[in-house]
Amino acid sequence: MTDNVKIAPSILSADFSRIGEEVKAIDDAGCDYIHIDVMDGHFVPNLTFGPPVIKSFRRWTDKPFDVHLMIDPAQPFLEEYADAGADIITVHAEADKHLDRSLQVIKGLGKKAGVSLNPHTPESVLAYVMDKVDLILVMSVNPGFGGQSFIESQLDKISRIRAMIGDRPIELEVDGGVNSATAKAVVDAGADVLVAGSAVFKGDDYVATIQAIRDAYSA
Repeated sequence: MTDNVKIAPSILSADFSRIGEEVKAIDDAGCDYIHIDVMDGHFVPNLTFGPPVIKSFRRWTDKPFDVHLMIDPAQPFLEEYADAGADIITVHAEADKHLDRSLQVIKGLGKKAGVSLNPHTPESVLAYVMDKVDLILVMSVNPGFGGQSFIESQLDKISRIRAMIGDRPIELEVDGGVNSATAKAVVDAGADVLVAGSAVFKGDDYVATIQAIRDAYSA
């Protein structure tokens, strides 16, 4: 299973003064996805990127844009993010009154559809949308800021969601506190996409930090 694990650096932790170059750097360093955290200052206590900024990233990379919408509401803006170049659009179960409809809209736009769960949210909310989901994102920190510590209780949730997925072609992504110290436990629990922000961008050698995460879960 570890051969199929993807690394998705979160540009939330990048140097915003040279964000395009940072996107290119993690592409060159061998990442699989570019994870883009969209925050609205309402659903989470921070503000980040809108569609025009995301669209500007595209000239720096051909890697898939993994766009995580931490906004409420999300549904009115789905088409804008699709047009901006998102390949995967993930909405939060807690912020969407009509989750099934939002997933249908995302799929109708020709994009992969994801659902994210905050640490307190039970996996049972996924039961009736599993046939519409391409990716499930487990937040292993409370969303809104980078650099937080991994919440250990989420390992059991990851394992339970992996069992729910079964043979379905659904990726299981984990975001928050993922680094070379936690990656193995996360992958062993069933994750196959690892979002790493601070762990990648804290140093100058992105090749080495991404490889360190790969080495950790492959050990």
